[in-house]
Amino acid sequence: MTALLRYQTGLLLRSQRWLAPMLLYAAVLGVGVTMGEPVLGALGVTAAALLPVTAWSVRICLTHEPPAARSVVAAAAGRGRAHLAALLTGTGLSALVGVVAVLVVTAFSDRRGVTALAASTTGLLAALACALTGAAVGALASRPFVPAPGWSLAALVLGSLLALVTTGSPAKHAVTALITGARTLTATPPWLACAAAVVLAAAVAFCACRASARLE
Repeated sequence: MTALLRYQTGLLLRSQRWLAPMLLYAAVLGVGVTMGEPVLGALGVTAAALLPVTAWSVRICLTHEPPAARSVVAAAAGRGRAHLAALLTGTGLSALVGVVAVLVVTAFSDRRGVTALAASTTGLLAALACALTGAAVGALASRPFVPAPGWSLAALVLGSLLALVTTGSPAKHAVTALITGARTLTATPPWLACAAAVVLAAAVAFCACRASARLE
């Protein structure tokens, strides 16, 4: 698996397709987060914006490999393992960027009434919940479930929106906890939402890898 992750990471970085979702994330934060605003509200924007960015990154990793190279990798390591490596690469890149964003936003926002440790912990858990939920959306909106590029993009946008507004979504629960905390000046780490996002992402990854091995 280590070799597959290195291969997928190198492929992603050389393709430079990661620039588009990362620039989108930077633009959203630049517009939606103001230096000196209450930290929990700023972290809510930071976490919410990470969901569609992760979904997009995962879709890129699942579709950027040439068919011939995909067949060679699948023959050597198995389609399920190759699919999982692509999922982990897209998720890991976005999660890493999200961690950096949370720490920067925490450092430059107004932390009155909230300690830096409490704010960063809450923000990191919310960002992880949103990243994992976004990874699930990206996996469901890509091959082998939605192989057509046009329908895949439409499913990605719609799925990201629903994941942010649907009751019961781990991402919505995590972002709501931050928004509520910004009003009450209380940092409540969304442990339950994060755990639910882990279960959701693991279940979707398992189904996607199984489907890839059978359908492709």
